Parts: sequence; structure tokens; C-alpha cells
Amino acid sequence: MSAYIAPSQIAQRQLAYFEGKHVLVAGESEDLFPVELVKHCESVTVFTTNYGYHRQLEKHSQIQTVFGAEFAQETQADMLLLYWPKAKAEAEYLLAMLMAKLGKNTEIVVIGENRSGVKSIEKMFNAYGPIKKYDSARRCSFYWGQCIEEAPAFNINDWFKSYEVTYRDTSLIIKSLPGVFSHGEFDIGSRLLLDTLPELNGKTLDFGCGAGVIGAVMASLNENIELEMCDISALAVASSQATLAANNLTGRVFASDVYSDTANNYEFIVSNPPFHSGLDTSYSATETLLAEAPQYLTNNGQLFIVANSFLKYPPIIEASFGQCDTLSKTSKFTIYHATK
Repeated sequence: MSAYIAPSQIAQRQLAYFEGKHVLVAGESEDLFPVELVKHCESVTVFTTNYGYHRQLEKHSQIQTVFGAEFAQETQADMLLLYWPKAKAEAEYLLAMLMAKLGKNTEIVVIGENRSGVKSIEKMFNAYGPIKKYDSARRCSFYWGQCIEEAPAFNINDWFKSYEVTYRDTSLIIKSLPGVFSHGEFDIGSRLLLDTLPELNGKTLDFGCGAGVIGAVMASLNENIELEMCDISALAVASSQATLAANNLTGRVFASDVYSDTANNYEFIVSNPPFHSGLDTSYSATETLLAEAPQYLTNNGQLFIVANSFLKYPPIIEASFGQCDTLSKTSKFTIYHATK
């Protein structure tokens, strides 16, 4: 069985397209195909918004890897290999940014699972030039096209959506880039989590911060916290930074692959943890978050998380903390708490 995800397998069938090219890889890439690809083309640069993927690729010196919300580096890339992302708005964002950066005559290959809506590229790329499907296999499609139009200048500030949330008479502006969790609404799980929190003080981590709703509310209600916020997504980190700035709040926002870049002396870890990776459901990051939490908390430090009620998180929390309290429960969400 191939070690590559299905979109990479279809690209592997079409290596002739990449010969002689300087390839920039972007989008929902999550395997080591770029490391093989460099053997068949002039150079490979991977631009990723996923910090875990960036850390994985950093070990392979034959390719360059760039992590961030925006690709601002100088580049000689003349071909874009776009792995179709799960959010269509994120695909539009990446195309606008990278076509503006790479310019006219750039070739583009788009690969993605059919269920992810990759067919949308046919209409989406119209503004830049022609694109056509040349292969399909493994329920995936392979498109090739070329940018023949001058792409408009790209300004990341144009891509933030702003919306207002009100919590306990406090109104906050939330800023969110495409593809970021909580894009455009205050979700019920986050509200329930905030309802159950005690007064906070000391170093507090909002894990999986998304657009920054939970962190911003905690900072506005608890003047004695030292707020830190982390997420694996560069788009989330940029969104949370913008949210704090929009509300004149302070906090340190950074990328982390679970606990890779966090401190280890938190009084509180608070999370509405993600459980999606690509198109498939993944719980591994949250399970690591729960299992290892005591190592990152001070004595008597506390963990608060909200989770879909069907998820079997209490045994993991009990194994790591020795106890797990259920503070609140609805038909959809449950709030779990544990003290070190």
C-alpha cells in the first residue's frame, strides 16, 4: 500500500508535468511526496499553514519549507502544485495570494479528492487562465492550467472577516481568515465552556485557539491572567493575533504542534479542541493534549475542555489526572474538568 495520500498518488502518475520546473507546493498536503518530487524537477518549495507538517518536512534538507499565513519569500517557482484544501474559501485565498506572487505564465497543477469539491477549480481559476482535468483515479482529479492574466495585488487584510460576539455584556470583534474554525459565528460549545470557567488568574493557555474567541473573552473578563494562545494553523494564529489587536487585548499567540512550543507552567489549560484533519476526523491531537496535560500544568493547575458528548475522553483524562469531573452536559456538548 502506498505511503502517499490519494491526491499524491495521482500526481505520482503524472511526473512528466513537473520535469524541469521549480515547483511550489501549497494546500492540504500531508505526506512526503514533495521529497520524491524533487528528484523529478529543478526544485521544490513547500508553503504550508500547518505547523505539524512544516516540522515534519524540516528534516528533509533537499526541499525548502515555509510556514506562515502568507507566502512572502522571494521564489523562482514557475509551477504551483495545489492540494485542494477542505474549505473552498481557503482555496480562493491561496490562489489569490500565490498567483499574485508567482505572476503570469505560472503553470498550475491542482489535485484533490472529488468529495472535497476540487471540481470548483474549473470556475475559480477562470480569472487567471485556462485549466482542464487531465487525469482521474482513486476518486481524485488532476488538473493542469496556466495563469495568463495579470493577477490583482494581494493584501492579507482584505481577507479577514469580522464579526461581533457578545458575552456577559462584553462585545468583542472577532477577526477570522478563511478556513479557520469559528469563521463567522460564536459556536455553542465555546459559549458553554466559557459559562463553566471560574475566575482565572496566572498563566492560561487557550489551546487550539482558532479565531481567538475563547482567548479574547478570557482576557477581557480576567485582568489577572497571562494569556497564551496556540494553534497548529498559521491562519488561526494570524486570526487570533488580529482579534486581540482589534480589542486592545494582550496575549502571546504562537504556533504549536500539540505541546511542541508551549510553556510547561500553566495554571489553566482551556480548550475547545479540534477533531478534524483534512476531510477525515482525527482525535489524536486532542488525545495527546489530554494525556500529557499534567506535564504542562503547575501543581493544582486545571484543565477545562468542551467536547462533543459522544467522544470518549473521560478515560483518557482519568488516566492522566486520576479523576475527571463533568461540569456541564447538553445533548451535544460536555464540559470536562480535572485538577493536577
